[in-house]
Amino acid sequence: MALEYQLDQGFGGAGRFGLIVLSTDESLENEARMLFAGRDLCLLHSRIPAQPDVTPKSLASMENHMTATAERLPRGLEVIGYGCTSGATVIGPERVADLVRKAHPEAQVTNPMSSVIAALKALKSNNIAMITPYVESVNEPMIAALNATGIAVARQESFLEEDDYTVARIAESSTLEAIKNIAKTTDCDAIFVSCTNLRSFGIIERAEAETGLPVISSNLAFLWHMLKLAGTDARGWWPGRLFAQ
Repeated sequence: MALEYQLDQGFGGAGRFGLIVLSTDESLENEARMLFAGRDLCLLHSRIPAQPDVTPKSLASMENHMTATAERLPRGLEVIGYGCTSGATVIGPERVADLVRKAHPEAQVTNPMSSVIAALKALKSNNIAMITPYVESVNEPMIAALNATGIAVARQESFLEEDDYTVARIAESSTLEAIKNIAKTTDCDAIFVSCTNLRSFGIIERAEAETGLPVISSNLAFLWHMLKLAGTDARGWWPGRLFAQ
């Protein structure tokens, strides 16, 4: 005879989220764990094939794997995020959402670029400085996407690194110095640090304190936006000014 059992909501009674993570990404999941740790939230991951060299062509190739990758996530997720800022820009946020919803028609869908735009609008920032690890052929479409929403990029600086393995190993101290330097030379009202594979959670609050400006990273905006879409009250969470919104 079968044993009797009771059912509950499983992990994540306060919210169930799915992440589509690049196969080359080593940072997004770890920063997400830092934010979600100890909270009644469920965060599940599926890896999408990605090339280690970050170019518009390699980013666009992920479109062919989006739905199949989303299908590997379990049902019942409230929000699914495709975790690539530059990839979402190249493929297009609407196209990403359409492809994910083929597998999860009821889920809300976001991505880091849409999340950054939402975060900057919440902060009432429309004249920003941007730091990226990308080559210029990847930077240019992102600047155009921000400009199209009324967000001006007053200055953009880059590590000009094409290899994603190397991007994951750029020290947070290097990113902090880049933030401080761009703040000194640019008249802006926020600083955006792009790329889900570029670590920043350990230095965001120090960067804000030393520059006097809000600092958002791809991962910070992305996770904040996923929580917003799910209706989770994350005010007062760490790190940075964004979580006061």
